[in-house]
Amino acid sequence: MDSRFDQLTDWVRQQPGLEQAQPVTVSGDASFRRYFRVTVAGSGSASDSAASLIVMDSPPDKEDPTPFSAIARHWHSLGLRVPKIHAENLTDGFLLLDDLGDSLLLGALTEANADALYNNALDELVRIQQTSDPAHFPLPPYDAALLDREMQLFRDWLIGQYLKLELTDQEHCLLDTTFALLKEAALAQPEVPVHRDYHSRNLLVLDDGELGVIDFQDAVRGPITYDLVSLVKDCYVAWPEDTISRWIETFREKSAQAGLHHADADTFRQWVELMGMQRHLKASGIFARLALRDGKFGYLDDIPRTVNYLLEASHRQPALRRFHDWLEARIMPALTSARETALS
Repeated sequence: MDSRFDQLTDWVRQQPGLEQAQPVTVSGDASFRRYFRVTVAGSGSASDSAASLIVMDSPPDKEDPTPFSAIARHWHSLGLRVPKIHAENLTDGFLLLDDLGDSLLLGALTEANADALYNNALDELVRIQQTSDPAHFPLPPYDAALLDREMQLFRDWLIGQYLKLELTDQEHCLLDTTFALLKEAALAQPEVPVHRDYHSRNLLVLDDGELGVIDFQDAVRGPITYDLVSLVKDCYVAWPEDTISRWIETFREKSAQAGLHHADADTFRQWVELMGMQRHLKASGIFARLALRDGKFGYLDDIPRTVNYLLEASHRQPALRRFHDWLEARIMPALTSARETALS
C-alpha cells in the first residue's frame, strides 16, 4: 500500500496474538488519520468485532496522537464508552484500540428509534461534561482566538474559495459584527469539557444498544451547548424543529440536574441558537476546505443543510436580522449556482 502501511504492519505484528495480522482498511476521516482492522490470532474472521482490534494511523507531523491517547485513557478509566488502548507507539503515531464496530449512529437511525438513541447520546454527553481534565493533559480552552479562527473559515473557504464571491467593505463589516456577537455569547456560557465533534458519524451503536464515542482528540474546555447543538443540529442529518426542541429541553434538564448550569429554558435555548450559528459557520467552511484542498468532494453535499441551519437560526434572532437577510439574498443563490456547476 505504502511505506507507512508497511511500518504500521510491522509494529502491529509485534503485539501478542497479532504476529500474522493483515491490517484491512476500515476508513479514513476528515483528517490525515487512517484506521485498519486486524484479527486476533485464532479468534475468527476480521468481520467479528469481538475478535478484532482497530489500528489507528495518526502521522505525528500531521495529527499528533498524544491528545487522543491522554483523553481516551482518562475517559475510559471514568467509564465512558470510548475505545480502550491496548498498545501505542506515539513516536510513530500507531495505536491499537478496541473495535467498537461499524454501526454509526447515522446509519442506524430511524423514526422509531431516534428518541431512544438520542437520549442515550444526551446521557453520555452529560457524563463527558462531568469529567475532569486528564492528568498531565489539561484540555485547551475554547477561547476567543479559536472561536474567531473557526468562523473565519466561513469567510475564507465557503465564500472566497468555493463561492468565489468578492465581499464589499460593508459585507466584511457585517461578518465582523456577527462573529463578535456569536463569540461573546459563546464565552458567556458555563464551561465544560467539549468533544468538539459530537455527532452521528462519531457515535457508534454498540451491541448492548449503548453508544460508543470516537474522534475526541480535539476536545477542549468550552461552552456547555456546543456538543449539544452538534448533535441535535447535525450537519449530516436534519430533524423536525419540534423534535430538536424536545431534545434540547431534555438535555437542559439532565445537565441542570448534574449541576452543570442553572439556566432557564429561554436562556438555554438562546445559548443553543447562537452557539449553533458559530458551529455551522465553521462547519460550512471546513466542508468547502475538505472538498477544494483535500479532494473530499462528498462534503459539498453537506453544505446546503449546514447553511440552512444558519438561515433558520438567524431568522429567530432580531440582532442578526441584517445577517439573515444578507445570507438569504447573497449566499443562498450563490450556493445553488455552485452546486449546479459542481453537478454539471
